[in-house]
Amino acid sequence: MHPPAAAPTRARYLVVALMVALAMVTYLDRACIGAMAHLIRRDLNLSLDEMGAVFSAFALAYAIFEIPTAWWADRRGTRTVLARIVVWWSVFTIATAGAFNHLSMVVTRFLFGAGEAGAWPCVARVFSRWVPERQRGTIKGIFFAGAFTAGAITPLAVGWMLEEWGVPWRAIFVAFGLIGFVWVAVWLRWFRDDPEEHPAVNAAERELILAGRPATAPLLSGWPFWRRLLSQRSMIALCVMYVPNCVTFYFCITWLATYLRERHHFEKAELGFLASLPLFLAVGTQFLGGWLSDRITRRHGIVLGRRVPAILGYALAAVAITIAASSGAPRTAALFVALAAAACMLTTAPAWGVVVDIGREHSAVVGATMNTAGQIGAIISPMVVAKSVTWFNNWDFPLYLLGGLFVIGAASWLFIDPRQPVFEAGPE
Repeated sequence: MHPPAAAPTRARYLVVALMVALAMVTYLDRACIGAMAHLIRRDLNLSLDEMGAVFSAFALAYAIFEIPTAWWADRRGTRTVLARIVVWWSVFTIATAGAFNHLSMVVTRFLFGAGEAGAWPCVARVFSRWVPERQRGTIKGIFFAGAFTAGAITPLAVGWMLEEWGVPWRAIFVAFGLIGFVWVAVWLRWFRDDPEEHPAVNAAERELILAGRPATAPLLSGWPFWRRLLSQRSMIALCVMYVPNCVTFYFCITWLATYLRERHHFEKAELGFLASLPLFLAVGTQFLGGWLSDRITRRHGIVLGRRVPAILGYALAAVAITIAASSGAPRTAALFVALAAAACMLTTAPAWGVVVDIGREHSAVVGATMNTAGQIGAIISPMVVAKSVTWFNNWDFPLYLLGGLFVIGAASWLFIDPRQPVFEAGPE
């Protein structure tokens, strides 16, 4: 009689928990500025256009530094790179409290974006090394649900701190920035880049994680690397597809509260709730998108598994945002904006699932390329919103534009093949 095999350890679940905590801290620090925008504008005497430039400064830096940081992580590993990312962005979250005019705020938020760039691609690489292939959609859904939970709670927490406790907006940036240093201390003490290096992972868990992991592709460099990456049809479509996702999120954390206040005249408690509602609803759809992706994959294959939830999400979002833009009833408009944002986020877990599917050991750079394309939309969108209001006195025009982006995003999924790796030969 052979002794019973040891059950797999569960170190991978602690890795997932650390990644979810990272997502929550990221969105906490990123979303808090939108909830305090009216106070920042008042204290620094900023116009609507100037505040739009502040929002765009973060997205611009995020786009510029995303791919270089991910390239570094693919070669150095994510343990040290992610620690550097979190320390940097935490420092500049705190530094935001010291901004004294428009230029200082723009520079600080640019540096904040430079620091945070690469976080999501690093997470994709962590999951490619630590999460079994059959669980990646669900795990991605859990990860983004955690992020959006923090994003949803942030406006409520900030409003409560401002009004109930009378905390100055500058002190809130300091308090939120300090949280990142706690995460870094735990991360550096416990995490290892590969499960095979971790003492808490037994042989059974290593076998479970490594089962089905494809052989490592040759590590390309220089122009052949970028030519291969940027010439793939799936990669191009993935970049186009992700733009409406990022634009929607940035609208929610930058201009949504102002839109609800100035277009529909909501105030205080109701305003805080409605500004948080899109991200609260998206907590469920983030998880649902990943769960559906894994479930459909098991029954009908990975192509339908990735495409169906995402196309459905963008189609529903297009309908909902059109209703919101055409409605003159304040609560109806606010509700359908929230439904549009939530439906849009059905696409997030499938999108990042494809990043791991086609990126494999290059998942950080593949994810960074997709995310950079999305950030280009995020750079432009705050300024488009500001100009729509200042030029045309119209808050609805940006919503119609977003509806068009949803249609383009849905169509892009038809050209994404998760079976085709970027850096090695795909199926015949």
